[in-house]
Amino acid sequence: MEIKIRNRSKIIQVIALIAFMSLVWAYAQLEWGLPQNVKRAVLQSRGSIVTESGAALARTVDDKRVYPQGKLAGQLLGMMGATDGLEGLEAAYNGPLSAGQNVVVTIDPAIQAPAEALLAKGVISHGGEYGSVVVMEVRTGKILAAASYPSFDPNVWRGTSPESRRNRPFIDTFEPGSTVKGLSVAAALNEGLTTPTTSYSTPMKRYIGGRWGHTIGDAVQHPGTLTTQGVLRYSSNVGMSHIVEHFPNEKLRGYFAAFGFGQDVDLPTVVTGTGSLQPLRKWDDLVRTTNSFGQGVSVTPLQLAAAYNALANDGRYVSPRLIQGEAPGVSRDVIRPDSARSIHTLLRNVIKDGIPGPAGIKGFELAGKTGTAQVATRSGYSSTLYDSVFAGFFPAEAPRITIAVMIHGAKRDYHGSMLAAPIYRDVASAIISKWAALPAQSSQDHSSSQQ
Repeated sequence: MEIKIRNRSKIIQVIALIAFMSLVWAYAQLEWGLPQNVKRAVLQSRGSIVTESGAALARTVDDKRVYPQGKLAGQLLGMMGATDGLEGLEAAYNGPLSAGQNVVVTIDPAIQAPAEALLAKGVISHGGEYGSVVVMEVRTGKILAAASYPSFDPNVWRGTSPESRRNRPFIDTFEPGSTVKGLSVAAALNEGLTTPTTSYSTPMKRYIGGRWGHTIGDAVQHPGTLTTQGVLRYSSNVGMSHIVEHFPNEKLRGYFAAFGFGQDVDLPTVVTGTGSLQPLRKWDDLVRTTNSFGQGVSVTPLQLAAAYNALANDGRYVSPRLIQGEAPGVSRDVIRPDSARSIHTLLRNVIKDGIPGPAGIKGFELAGKTGTAQVATRSGYSSTLYDSVFAGFFPAEAPRITIAVMIHGAKRDYHGSMLAAPIYRDVASAIISKWAALPAQSSQDHSSSQQ
């Protein structure tokens, strides 16, 4: 019996030694050769990220993942670890890319590049912290540009901060300020609550909300009576309080939700922000009024672009699209085409009669609205920190392109008309140059400015 036990013990020892040596050998293979072989095989079979025109944004060259366009759309593309995508499209589409499939994006480098350059110029020259630009094709919802500043080069991502890699156009949230006035007026027109020529008493201040209310005020000096057109031109909060005064809370909130506020963007796989839209139970006269001019609601640059795109698209919301071949997202009618055409005219006149220099291009009809939003902090709205915003589309009479611009924390000339509007104008100009479009004979005349 003792001999049998001794023999069995030796057998167990031999088996254990063989197992141990196998582990050592396996570790050696992993440490000294196999990982490189695995990495090489994975990279060689990984698909590329390309544009619809065929330009490569990410591909494998000599067993290395490279980004031929450098910083172009860097945050959107993300980057790779040894064998898998870590962030951005590399991570979101890691499965198809690992299977050797190419991913085709709607981004147009001829629009993305100037959007990034003009955004960087604007943020730097005004002492801003960061910013975003989103460009959409009106009818299809294709995202033609999603620009971020500061820039990020996925070729040299090690050592970079998460903030520099942040895909701001899709995930940053902010209060959009007076850009929301264009949406609120469109909804009021659609409900028959106002017309472009309806007049309102517009002192510089007005008390709203009864016992627990608040005094709202205007920043830009204006006449004591304004039409709806004038309310938009002078960006009057007081005027907006009249326009939405008889708007049922549930209906106005419903319009904001239909424009995409507080909703997930129907953009498969890619991470996007939702923003916030207060629940109906919290709405009262004051919340309805402040929401109508962009306080108390938050959006991403992508959501703001999609909302204005609905105005441009004859009142029909179409989900943003980024990847060729994916099924179209949700679409819905938000306002009637006749209401959309009315807001086209009103927003065209905001630029033509109010800020033709900062936001207009001679010989072309552009439409849009500025916003200068105080940033909300734990102790209330800051008096020193602002978001400069602009949203618009063109050509005003038959829109093809929608653009949203947001810059955070500018130290100099932070008003929307001084910072965001010129970026919108210059990006639009780059696109018009790409089209080789000829200007109309008549030109916009340059007059006064607004917020």
